[in-house]
Amino acid sequence: MNLKNYIALARPDHWVKNIFILPGTLVAWIYSTQSHDDLLWRLFICLAAACLIASANYTINEWLDRSFDKYHPLKKNRPSVAQNIQGKYVVVQYIILSVTGLYLGHLLSIEFELVLLFFLFMGIVYNVKPLRSKDKVFIDVLSESINNPIRLLLGWFVVTNYTFPPSSLLMGYWFGGAYLMNVKRLAEYRFIGDPKQAGLYRRSFKVYNEELLTIASIFYAMTSALFLGIFLVRYRIELILVFPFLSLLFAWYFKIGLRKYSAAMNPEHLYKEKKFMVYVILLTVIFISLLFVDIPGLNFFLRKRFPEL
Repeated sequence: MNLKNYIALARPDHWVKNIFILPGTLVAWIYSTQSHDDLLWRLFICLAAACLIASANYTINEWLDRSFDKYHPLKKNRPSVAQNIQGKYVVVQYIILSVTGLYLGHLLSIEFELVLLFFLFMGIVYNVKPLRSKDKVFIDVLSESINNPIRLLLGWFVVTNYTFPPSSLLMGYWFGGAYLMNVKRLAEYRFIGDPKQAGLYRRSFKVYNEELLTIASIFYAMTSALFLGIFLVRYRIELILVFPFLSLLFAWYFKIGLRKYSAAMNPEHLYKEKKFMVYVILLTVIFISLLFVDIPGLNFFLRKRFPEL
């Protein structure tokens, strides 16, 4: 048994996606009145648990996709397709990762563990027949991107168990993730370049085309912007100043997605887009700064302009 191939199934290089946990922790930390003396330790356990559950999902994802990945120009070289990997060991790996992740989650709180369990459940919904939502047009993107608000909740419950994140933030996070996933599909579709070949690799590509994926990307971006705008105005008016920078981020990512060999196909490789990453860091600094800077003049926009109505 080649252990390296089984580790590859768990995709530890994708753990970077769990950075989407941190905004949930940050927002909860700002608004929570609970003590945060052990926050760093709790965050460490949170990230470890999330990485293990994500790897459990990746394990069954890659194993169950092996008959489809052979039609992808790059994924055909994955260990599950090209190497001799045994199903019984895949099951053992999935169980170990799942149980260990849920145990770590139990150390934090029952709320945190329940969200982890939902994270694991969505991996089954996305990959396993007869559900296998990844084969269904539009549902594939929405069911995969729900991992975004799940990660937000994980970060939130690191800090507090007595409140719940604003629904506008959760929805904005969800559709923001849908935008990222849809641009990924657009990049993959363009990269494969052959509709028939694309349909063999991913069943939803039998319906999707470049035009439909572009329109869907616009829809997801606008819906995410709507809910994020509601959150920004409702909970801290100063954050509205970050909106133009956020819009540019969406536009820039779409431009990346249109490239032939796009990093959007593998978001964990976005670090190679150095200018883009510098901009993301800048946007993060602006966002955090506006959480602590009061600009009273912006309250003008919250006044009722037509009281007679």
